[in-house]
Amino acid sequence: MVAMTKKVKTFQIVLSDPCKSFYCGGDRVSGRVEVEVNEVVRVSAVKILALGHAKVEYAKGKQRCRQEAEYLRHEEALSLSEQPTDTDGSVVLRPGNKYEYSFGFDLPQQGQLVSSYKGKFGYVHYYVKAMLERLQQPTMECKKSFEVEEPLDVNTPDLLSPTGGMKEKKVTCMFIPDGQVSLNAKIDRRGFCEGEDICINAKFENTCSRIVVPKAAIIAKQTYQANGRTKVFRQKLSAVRGNHIISGMCDAWQGKTIRVPKIKPSMLGCNMIRVEYALMIYVHIPGSEKLILELPLVIGTAGLGSRSSSVSSYDGSVSTASQSWVSLRMPSDPPSYCDITKDVRLDQPLTPLLDDVECDDSPIFMEAPPSFQFPQPPAYTETDKECNANTRMMPVC
Repeated sequence: MVAMTKKVKTFQIVLSDPCKSFYCGGDRVSGRVEVEVNEVVRVSAVKILALGHAKVEYAKGKQRCRQEAEYLRHEEALSLSEQPTDTDGSVVLRPGNKYEYSFGFDLPQQGQLVSSYKGKFGYVHYYVKAMLERLQQPTMECKKSFEVEEPLDVNTPDLLSPTGGMKEKKVTCMFIPDGQVSLNAKIDRRGFCEGEDICINAKFENTCSRIVVPKAAIIAKQTYQANGRTKVFRQKLSAVRGNHIISGMCDAWQGKTIRVPKIKPSMLGCNMIRVEYALMIYVHIPGSEKLILELPLVIGTAGLGSRSSSVSSYDGSVSTASQSWVSLRMPSDPPSYCDITKDVRLDQPLTPLLDDVECDDSPIFMEAPPSFQFPQPPAYTETDKECNANTRMMPVC
C-alpha cells in the first residue's frame, strides 16, 4: 500500500525479504519505511505498529455474533540516521531526496501465534502499519501485510499410523426392507501435505435392488466461535468416484488414490477459528440418504521435516493391500454360467443405465437394456488371471 498526497510523493513500507512467502514464530520481521516529498514537509514523528489479530463475525438468526482476539502487537518510533532534528524532535524533509526509516522486530516464539487464514466468516491477519505525523496536518498511514504460518509436522507416530472404519445402511422401499449397503475402508496414515496422494483400500457391498455408486472426497470443516455460539461451514475440495455397483454385487478399491489439493494446513491452535480436514468415503444410493464414513486427516506444512517414513509407507501400501484385503479376491473355482453372465454385464458400459447419478431422474432399480446381447460364456479353461486388479466387481457371497 502506497500513500500519496499533493505534498508527499511516496509513503510506503518495504520488507527486507519481499520474496519470503511466510514467517514462523521466532522469526525477525524487518524492513523500511520509504518517504519522498514534492514540497518541504516538516515531520514530527514516524511510527510503526505491527498487529496480528483474529476476527469472527456472522449472523445467527437476528443476532449478530462478533468476536476478536489479538496475537501480536509491537509499536516503535523510527528515526533517520544522520538527519538533524529540531528541538521539538521534528525533521524537515526536502524534495529530490529519498528518506528511509528502518525497523525490525521479533515475532513471538512458536506456539504463541496462529497461522494466517481467511475464511467465509472470519480471518487471522498480520500487518505492519506506518504512521507519518505532520505538524498541523492529518496523520498519513500505510499498511503492509505479511503471512504467518505455524509449522505442523505430520511425521509423528500417531499421524503415520493407519486408520479405517466400517459402515452399513439398511435400505427400504415404501417401508418394505430392500436389502442393505455396506462399506469397509482404511488408509495407511492420517497425516499428509499438499500434493500427496491418499491411498484408499475399501470394499463395498450392495444387496439392495438399486444401483449404487461409491465415491470419496476430501472435506474441509471450518468452525467459527463467537459470543458463545458456533458456526460450522463444510466444503468439498476434491473427489473421486468408482464403478456403479448393481444389485447383488460388490466392488473393491485396492490402492485407489485421491490427491491433496493446494490448501492451508490444519488450524488447530486457535480458539475462535478451527480448520479440520477429513476423507469422506461414501456410497450414493438413489432414493435414500448416502452411506458416509469419515476418516479424520491432518494436513501439515509442506516441506517440513523428512517424509521418508511416510512416503515409504505409501509406496508399500499397494503391495501390502493384497495381504490385508485377502477377502476381496475373486473365488478360484470356475463360476456358473449364471454368474458369468452377470460378470460379463459388468464389463459392458453402464451409461444407458446411469448417465448422472446425482440427478433426480437417476434410476433406482436395475433394468437391463432390451437390445443388449450377452456374449457366449468362456470355457472353463480360460481362468481369470486378473483377479487382483485395483477395482474389480464380484458377486456378494
